[in-house]
Amino acid sequence: MALSVVMFLLSVVSQTLVYMTPATVALVLSSESDKVALLALKKKLTNGVSNSLPSWNHSMHLCEWQGVTCSRRHMRVSVLHLENQNWNGTLGPSLGNLTFLRVLILSNINLHGEIPTQIGRLKRLQLLDLSHNNLNGQIPEHLTNCSKLEVINFLYNKLSGKLPSWFGGGTMTRLNKLLLGANDLVGTIPPSLGNLSSLQNITVARNHLVGSIPDVLGRLSNLKELNLGLNNLSGVVPISLYNLSNIQVFVLGENQLSGILPSKMQLAFQNLRAFLVGGNQFSGTFPSSISNITGLQAFVISSNGFSGPIPPTLGSLNKLQLFHIGYNSFGSGKESDLDFLSSLTNCTQLRQLFLDDNGFGGVLPDLIGNFSTHLTTLSMWSNRISGKIPEGIGQLLSLTDFIMLDNYLEGTIPDSIGRLKNLVRLVLQENKLSGNIPTSIGNLTMLSELYLHTNGFVGGIPLSLKYCTQMESIGVSTNNLNGDIPNQTFGNLEGLVELDLSYNSFTGSIPSEFGNLKHLSVLYLQGNKLSGEMPKELGACSGLTELMLQCNFFRGSIPSFLGSLGSLEFLDLSNNSFSSTIPVELQKLTYLITLNFSFNHLYGEVPTGGVFNNVTAISLIGNKDLCGGIPQLKLPACSKLPSKKHKWSYRKKLILIIAIVVGVGLVTSTLFISIYLFRKRPKTPSTSWSPRNKYAKVSYGDLHKATNGFSSSNLVGSGGFGSVYSGSLLPFKTPVAVKVLNLETVGASKSFEAECKALGRIMHRNLLNILTCCSSIDYNGKDFKAIVFEFMPNGSLESLLHDNSRNLSVNLDLVVNIALDVANALDYLHNGSEEAVVHCDVKPSNVLLDDDIVAHLGDFGLARLLHVGTGHSSRDEVSSSAIRGTVGYVPPEYGTGCGVSTKGDIYSYGILVLEMLTGRKPIDAVFGEGLSLHKFCQMAIPEGITEITDSRLLVSNVEEGRRVMESKIRECLVGLAGIGVGCSAELAVERMDIKDVILELHSIKQRLYH
Repeated sequence: MALSVVMFLLSVVSQTLVYMTPATVALVLSSESDKVALLALKKKLTNGVSNSLPSWNHSMHLCEWQGVTCSRRHMRVSVLHLENQNWNGTLGPSLGNLTFLRVLILSNINLHGEIPTQIGRLKRLQLLDLSHNNLNGQIPEHLTNCSKLEVINFLYNKLSGKLPSWFGGGTMTRLNKLLLGANDLVGTIPPSLGNLSSLQNITVARNHLVGSIPDVLGRLSNLKELNLGLNNLSGVVPISLYNLSNIQVFVLGENQLSGILPSKMQLAFQNLRAFLVGGNQFSGTFPSSISNITGLQAFVISSNGFSGPIPPTLGSLNKLQLFHIGYNSFGSGKESDLDFLSSLTNCTQLRQLFLDDNGFGGVLPDLIGNFSTHLTTLSMWSNRISGKIPEGIGQLLSLTDFIMLDNYLEGTIPDSIGRLKNLVRLVLQENKLSGNIPTSIGNLTMLSELYLHTNGFVGGIPLSLKYCTQMESIGVSTNNLNGDIPNQTFGNLEGLVELDLSYNSFTGSIPSEFGNLKHLSVLYLQGNKLSGEMPKELGACSGLTELMLQCNFFRGSIPSFLGSLGSLEFLDLSNNSFSSTIPVELQKLTYLITLNFSFNHLYGEVPTGGVFNNVTAISLIGNKDLCGGIPQLKLPACSKLPSKKHKWSYRKKLILIIAIVVGVGLVTSTLFISIYLFRKRPKTPSTSWSPRNKYAKVSYGDLHKATNGFSSSNLVGSGGFGSVYSGSLLPFKTPVAVKVLNLETVGASKSFEAECKALGRIMHRNLLNILTCCSSIDYNGKDFKAIVFEFMPNGSLESLLHDNSRNLSVNLDLVVNIALDVANALDYLHNGSEEAVVHCDVKPSNVLLDDDIVAHLGDFGLARLLHVGTGHSSRDEVSSSAIRGTVGYVPPEYGTGCGVSTKGDIYSYGILVLEMLTGRKPIDAVFGEGLSLHKFCQMAIPEGITEITDSRLLVSNVEEGRRVMESKIRECLVGLAGIGVGCSAELAVERMDIKDVILELHSIKQRLYH
């Protein structure tokens, strides 16, 4: 019986197989092959590690797996949709076995590696989305086999190579979206893209594309979105692009494109929603025709060369949300410049309004209170806007950012500002505002940043500020604020990161409640009238990186708790009345870059560990009772104090000696004054002049003798205003350098005065030390002017970089150290005193190297003193046209009528760093026709960094002769290039701050040596 049943079943099966078609058998086998392919793919996607995302259970049918959809007819995998999950693997070749796939979405799942060539087997594929991963390598050409593709989305990966020309080769006739932005693609835009007539969206932004935009892209009549922004494209925009009648999003921002915008843009761009072309080199007047594009939502033409007035017809743009025309030359400083603002009150959807860095004049009208209730950002900084802040500002209840710095606003801050409950950033620094800081600011409970620097505010800090508990940065420096720092205000602002109260007239002590500021990183209290001792509670601010207390009246001991502030990088207690030994605990501050204890009453032994082991990082002058320390400090050795039983007699002897010396000094002085007053003054051809009485006086004859009659054998260099000779001169024990001015050169006398004036008030370890000045007449009765400096035996940075006969070798370590030395010098010039000094001629030939290859910045013949409070030169009559810097190092704004500024020195410094990096001068023959040293380096970051670097920097010897690994050198080179490029940005506002430069250089040194 059992046997007969078995035989019956076999018969049924055999008959069933007979009646199954070959296609049905293949279907069963193919469905199983999809399962095998997916399991193999999952193994690659998870790097072989068990992963619960998604749950692909063997007991479940393939088509029930998460993220998998099967076709109804064939029961094959047609959709694989996995996104926003943590896979962290690669794409395996088994992907190519899913031959029925129509949709493949693997977005944001941490993919890396290359796109497998087997993807070309997916001939039914219509949508391919691998965006937001870390895929690298080139886009595989096998995609041309996928002729049904409609969407390719590779956004936000690390794909490299050229933008493929085969996209337009004739096989992808259905492609309507090509999204390749935010990768590392290079080369030009291939004209073949003009053959993809179905394209509706091309996005290749955030790559490294160069060259011009192909005219044939104007053929793409179906195009709705064109995004070519953030590349290095150049040339004129083809007029054909302005005929794309279906275009809705037009993005060409952050390139090097030029030309003018067409006057009748509205005729073609009737459906335009976003027009973003900021950060190029466009010129001409404002395109008034945009007023007729009523669907426009975003309009950005910032950072170009547009000029002229803004038309008062913008009110028709009732859908406008973003209007950014900053960093151009709009306006003329006239009252009528802001008349167009009244039309913007009709733009009821307006959310962001940027008018920054133009030439707008006039008064800020009260009608700004009628702007859109949706307005979140109102930014008009760096213009010529005057008058008062209108009371109407309080009606903009959605406002989060109100930025008006660097204008001519006056009067008080209106109390209505307190109605802006959503305000996050209030930036009003560098105006002419006055009066008290209003107590209504305490109503701004969302306020995070408050900047009121450089105005004329009086009174104290309002107690209501304690209610702004979201505050992170407060800056009210350089005002006329006074009184005690309130003891019940800042303690509530526990999220405070930066507090700058410097250069006011605050009195009293540092509130103990500062100890509540656990997140405080920067505390600037310098330039006030604060007194007392440093509160021990300050030791709880463990995140402090910068503590500036100089130029006050603090007394007592330097507290040892400073040694527990492990993040401290800058510490300045100079020009106070501290009287104690230096705490040895400060040696533990491993991140400390600069320590300044100058001009106090410190005594005892100087530590030798940590920062105290670096003579260029510390300043201890003006503390005459210090001893010991490292030899470079040249302090006396510490001796034992006299025993207690002899102490009194020792003091009496000391007092007696002092009394005798003073008495003899008075008698001698009286005698010499009498002789001087009654003698007949001889006529002599030699008089001397010195910027400070402490400098030794020398005559023409002294200098003539010291330089062997200004012999050519003593000549060490020459410049625009004179020649420099080496020599030996009493009473100086070391060789000197004598700079003799050529007074027949126009401006030489002013150069002499500028240099003596600048150097007469500054002193820093990285500045060329002036020994004395001489203004006299020579043996022929002609005027003679000279400046005497320390002699720098290792010459200039110019000769180090470009004179192959020099014995001194160039390497990466040396370049980083020199860059840091010059940065420290500029930081001191710009920020080290109440009057900032602008050097105006930072270049390699003005950087001199001493015996220890420490760099010293010299030649202050073009220097200008700036009043910190106003930012204006002390020589207001000197226009920018009179600035004679050096071609290649002069910042671009000096050529357009802008006055000198510290940002100009930063530009020159950036070029100097790039010259050290590449070994190329900024006027090298290779630069021209749109290519500069800045752009040359910018384009090479990061992949091509070693190709542009001076070969001498590619190998660097450090401790014990070990070589820095190639990857570490590359990392440091990229950092150095980033500093050079960041400092030499064309727009002054975009340049790095010198303090950030110093921090980054120390970070590079740290990477280089560890």
